Amino acid sequence: MQITFTQDELTALATEIKDQLIPVLVKEIKTRQELPPLLTRTEFMELVGISATKCAELFNRRDFPVNREFGHPRVPTDLLFEWINKNTDWIDENAPRYPYRAI
Repeated sequence: MQITFTQDELTALATEIKDQLIPVLVKEIKTRQELPPLLTRTEFMELVGISATKCAELFNRRDFPVNREFGHPRVPTDLLFEWINKNTDWIDENAPRYPYRAI
């Protein structure tokens, strides 16, 4: 089954995607710019919404970006987002696919 769109339909679809996507991207960029370069344990837990137990579990993972050279554990913000994206990609590649996905 082949679906065809007119130029007007494609333009309307592209406009709708743009209108929905730009506010989300702007919010994410602002959030990243407002974050400090190194997150404290408390800032990290508040940012991702986890408990101290889950935080300790993540901080003890070999692949998690935590730096202990400053006396207290710190999470480099840029490396945290890279780690999240890397692990999210793994989930996308290995988790079962569902026919419906959010845009």
